[in-house]
Amino acid sequence: MAILTSHTLNGTDGTHAGGIKVTFSLVGGEKIFETKMDEGGRLNEKIGSEHIDPTATYELVFETGSYWIERGYNQILDQVVLRFKMPDPTADYHMPVIISPNSYSVWWSS
Repeated sequence: MAILTSHTLNGTDGTHAGGIKVTFSLVGGEKIFETKMDEGGRLNEKIGSEHIDPTATYELVFETGSYWIERGYNQILDQVVLRFKMPDPTADYHMPVIISPNSYSVWWSS
């Protein structure tokens, strides 16, 4: 079992960006889960070994457009999409994201 975590931060004011819808799936394939970031902007999901293929590419999609529209920003970027592999089916994969109305920054952390 792998653990997939993230933390979304609002880059305009430094607060946690909670309530953002997130979908995790195989690229071009099965949706593994759909949820929302908690109010602290955190995601913590266990991924069963039956869903992990070390050769596959996965996609984590953050629906950020509505988050910014609700805060009064004219937003044209609807999503932040991260594509990555999970070569170790027992590892922790942590990918924090700093979001702003017109940009984002992401990194992989263990």
